[in-house]
Formats: sequence, C-alpha cells, structure tokens
Amino acid sequence: MEKSTLIRTLTLTGCIIGISLLHYLTPLQLHYLHDIFQRLYYLPIILAAFWFGLRGGLLCSIIVSIVYAPHILFQWGGHFTMEMERYMEILIYNTVGGVTGLLSQRERERSCELQKTAQGLKESYQTLQHQSEQIIVIEEQLRRAEKLSTLGEMAAMLAHEIRNPLGSIRGTAEILKDDYPPDDPKHEFIEIQIKETERLNRVVEDFLNMARPQPSDMKPCPVHEELETIVTLVSNDARERQVNIVLQPQPYPIIIKADREKLRQAFLNIIINALQATPPKGSVIISTVVSENTFCEISFQDSGQGIEEERLEKIFEPFFTTKNDGTGLGLAITKKIIESHNGTMRIQSKSGKGTIVTVSLPMQDATNGVRL
Repeated sequence: MEKSTLIRTLTLTGCIIGISLLHYLTPLQLHYLHDIFQRLYYLPIILAAFWFGLRGGLLCSIIVSIVYAPHILFQWGGHFTMEMERYMEILIYNTVGGVTGLLSQRERERSCELQKTAQGLKESYQTLQHQSEQIIVIEEQLRRAEKLSTLGEMAAMLAHEIRNPLGSIRGTAEILKDDYPPDDPKHEFIEIQIKETERLNRVVEDFLNMARPQPSDMKPCPVHEELETIVTLVSNDARERQVNIVLQPQPYPIIIKADREKLRQAFLNIIINALQATPPKGSVIISTVVSENTFCEISFQDSGQGIEEERLEKIFEPFFTTKNDGTGLGLAITKKIIESHNGTMRIQSKSGKGTIVTVSLPMQDATNGVRL
C-alpha cells in the first residue's frame, strides 16, 4: 500500500472511531450533541468518496452504518417509528457515499482522459517539431546540393576555359623572368604575375575538388597513424609559426573505413586553419575519443582568437572566407569529404577563446576484429 493511501485510510478510520466514541460516551439527554455527531459522519464518507471513488464512498458509508446502528438499537431503543429519522439517516449515508463516489470517480476518469489527451498533444507537438527540424535540415542539404551542382558545372567550364591559358601565361612569365635581373623593376611585376596565376590555379583546383565525386570504395584506416602522419607534414610550418602541436591519442588503436587520401586532405585543411589562427607561443591540441554510439570523435583545438558568432553560422558556406588570399572553399570541401565518409563535422568557437573543430566518423564493425 502506498504511503498516501495508508495515511488517508488511517485518517478515515480515526474520524469514524472518534465520532462513534462521541456518540457512545455522550449522555442520551444531550440530544442536540448527538444530532451534531450524527451529521459529522458525512465528513469521512465524503472524503472517502473523493479519495477512493465509488467503492471507497460506499465502503465507508457501510462501515459508518454498521458502527452507528448499535447506538440506535441498544442505546436509544424505543419504538421503530419513533427512531425512523435515525434509520433514514443511515440510508442517506449510503446514498451520499454512492452518489459522491460515483461523481468523484467520473471526474477522476475525465481528468485521466484529459491528461492522456494533453500527453498525446505534447507528443504530437514534439513529433511535429522534430519533423520540422528535419525538414529544415533537408532544405539546407538541398540548398547546398544545388550550390554544389552549380559549382560542378562552373568547375567543368573553368577547367576547360581557364587552366590551359593559365599554363601558357605562367610559362611565358617564367621565360620573361629570366630576361630581367632581380634588381630590375619589371622582375617584381613578373613575380606578381606568376603568383597570381598560381592563386588562380588553386581556385580552379578547389572548384574541381568541390565538383569531383567523393570516394565510395573505402578501406580500413588507423586514425592515430593518419594523425601522426599529418602532424609530421605540418611540423615545419608549426615551428616557423612558433606553435606547439600536441597529439593526444587513445591508448588503443581506432580503425575506421576511409579513403586515406581524401581524409588526409580534410584533416590537413582543418589543422592548417588552426595553425594560421593560432598566435606565436600558442598551441594546437589534437585528441581522439570513442563515443557510446561507436563513433570516433577527432577534435582539433587551437588557442587563437576564435570566430565571431555571426561568421560561425556561415563558416561552411562556399566562397565565405575571413582570409585575404582565401577562396572560401576549404571548409566546404572538408565538410563534403567528412559527410562522404558518413561522418559529421561541427565547430565550437567564441571570440577570444579559440576554436574547436570536431570530426565524428563511424568506426569499423567489431566483428572485423576492431576494438569499439
């Protein structure tokens, strides 16, 4: 029995016993007191009806009738017709208990139905909200897919129309460069021309990377080995920038399925951005962790100035960049590579507090001998 039910039962029992004792212990000459005590029996009957419904109200009224009847028969005695009023009171006890209990029970059932309806409405609202969020995500994916489709068409055109002339321009500039010594003013202009052709060629290459289909035939890839390779590749750049790179791998091997070349490109884009954002004497921390849903989470944390909130919302949009010589396609390409590996990529940043880029990738199945 629940604690609240026990307390209510004891309360009703105490009321009935108390009122009955008042009846049996009060002299019969005090009629007005017995009339008051007689009406007091309604209190436990109504309470039982409210607390326990129809059964509670009837059971309490029957108990009151049983307890009160001996008082009428043995103490008051007398002729039956003379005590008719008191016997009618017993009938009213049971009527009040039954009617009040029935009304209370119906009200309780109605309240339960309303609660179920409210819960159903709440669940429907949550479902609609979830579906609305999914629709927004799908719309965003469609919008991004439309942009990528446009980029693909532009990339094909640029590859055909720009790359060949660029090669000719650069070759001509390098030939002319040999005709002018470094102290000649024209030598500087030719250097600028070569650098700009290189930059334009990188833009075209980025377009091609955005439009190029991502890998579908992926192989087992040890995450820690790949991260160690990447740290080695950028170590010279880090030393020149006076930035310390810290790799914090898990003590056991983590294997994922990936296209190593593409995954390395994505990781390099992230860590190069982190190095460029970190001031001298700063640090870039690379760490891995295995989540409960068997995903490997690789975090790249820098100690730079962070990214403003309004810029953070646009960070993955093509052509959006905060660098003077950037194309705005690096992170968009990186995100596309990660998503092609069935992974996710998210960025957390606050202005003045650095940035954390977290890549989440599914791990290889444990049945293949890989620890999850």
